[in-house]
Amino acid sequence: MAATSIDPLRHHAVLFDLDGVLTDTATVHTAAWKRLFDGYLAERAPAPVEDHRPFTGDDYLRHVDGKPRVDGVRDFLRSRGIRLPLGSAGDAAGRETCHGLGKLKDGYFRDALDAQGVAVFDDAIALIESLHRHGVRTAVISASRNCAAVLERAGIAHLFGVRVDGVVAEELGLPGKPDPAVFFEAARRLGARPSSCAVVEDSGSGVEAARTGGFALVAGVARSGSPTRLLEAGADVVVSSLADVAVAGSAERRLSDVPDALDRWTEIADRLRDHRPAVLLDFDGTLAPIRDDPTAVALPAGTGEVLRGLARHCPVAVISGRDLRDLRERVRVEEAWCAGSHGFELAGPDGTSVVQPSGETALPDLDEAERLLSSELRPVAGALVDRKRFALAVHYRNVRPDEVERVISIVRRVGDARPGLRTTHGRRVVELLPDIDWNKGRALRWLLDRIGLVGHDVVPVFAGDDYTDEDALREVHDDGIGIVVLSTEHGDRLTWARYSVDGPHSLCALLSHVASLAQGANP
Repeated sequence: MAATSIDPLRHHAVLFDLDGVLTDTATVHTAAWKRLFDGYLAERAPAPVEDHRPFTGDDYLRHVDGKPRVDGVRDFLRSRGIRLPLGSAGDAAGRETCHGLGKLKDGYFRDALDAQGVAVFDDAIALIESLHRHGVRTAVISASRNCAAVLERAGIAHLFGVRVDGVVAEELGLPGKPDPAVFFEAARRLGARPSSCAVVEDSGSGVEAARTGGFALVAGVARSGSPTRLLEAGADVVVSSLADVAVAGSAERRLSDVPDALDRWTEIADRLRDHRPAVLLDFDGTLAPIRDDPTAVALPAGTGEVLRGLARHCPVAVISGRDLRDLRERVRVEEAWCAGSHGFELAGPDGTSVVQPSGETALPDLDEAERLLSSELRPVAGALVDRKRFALAVHYRNVRPDEVERVISIVRRVGDARPGLRTTHGRRVVELLPDIDWNKGRALRWLLDRIGLVGHDVVPVFAGDDYTDEDALREVHDDGIGIVVLSTEHGDRLTWARYSVDGPHSLCALLSHVASLAQGANP
């Protein structure tokens, strides 16, 4: 089984299943189900089409685990050729309906809980505490109507800002797993999009629900036995212990805590003075303001001239998710390097052209994904499928809010079906990229090496605004100057940046200061 990590920069919330993930109550549930079904099958009159063998652990995993109790009763008995009426919530415990038998099982579970108590998995508590230190919100999900009692008995109710259990699901009329409705409700209550949430589950139906819902990371927990069942259900990774799930990075600073670069110019100038700066910049949202129509994005008046002046005194590069040709036409600074498709293709002022050959192997997958997404998203008003050579972006800035998660889920499903692709998220855009170890941070280091700017006297300066820029901000965190261009679209997320500017115009003013310093003047 593999280890994985939760990245606070991308995963703003984590939804945990209860039984088998947080508490060792899955065994209690299994015992209660076995007591119910073994007793019922032993007393039921034999019939040729019915199978009355005892209930097994495999039956629990296949037919019951993760589901509302009524669905568990119905699905297991159907697997044995037995069909009972659904009944109603008012049925007495033990009545021969799905509701009646489910209520009897509930009583058996409470009896066992009173006798055995609740064991909590220490690795789960350690992970949750680490998530909270990094500002990641947590919710607990359970099909059980006893969730609140289990949390209180275990002493861990305070760890979760949101609880969506069998009681809540019944009150709201939410269908059970593998429908993702309970996950959607938990994400909504946490104020997070599914595409920015991770899910930790131990049941196949729960994993299937999270995958169907388009959640950013689906981690399966198989504390014993094979991970195959959860991988086949759609888990991104399966671990045997939550000790194998790390909280990535050490970026503890939130956007609201990042000091303004213009206010700290003296500090920045002292860092750059007597060194060789190399200035690397994102384009959309950084050099140029975001527009509803991506084709309408352009450099503000005066920014191009500032870049040309800067490029006369130090290396300048623009690294963007845009196609290389499109980027060069919008930048129009002959002295600058340009890196398109998040660095998969690069061009220099000396005519140098470089393409990452490993990215070319993903071109057939990108072609097929473009065909499918263009067809499936055609009915969604405002959805824009934007093909670059080494990337496929789907913009949802102009999509109705209630349609956004549908768009993201479709893109994830298409991407997940192609092992050569990976999914990334940006400002109102979700992208499919070649699944290789290459990003803006790697492109930045390659450029510095290609330009010959390697050594203690070089200070890389990078500015970006988006999640996809955090790879580069992290890359320069120790030996350079990272600047985040603020917007209202990312909230108060974590960042690797040391300084901030209030939009592209403020960045242009800062770059003017850098240009003046580079040519020996004092701004």
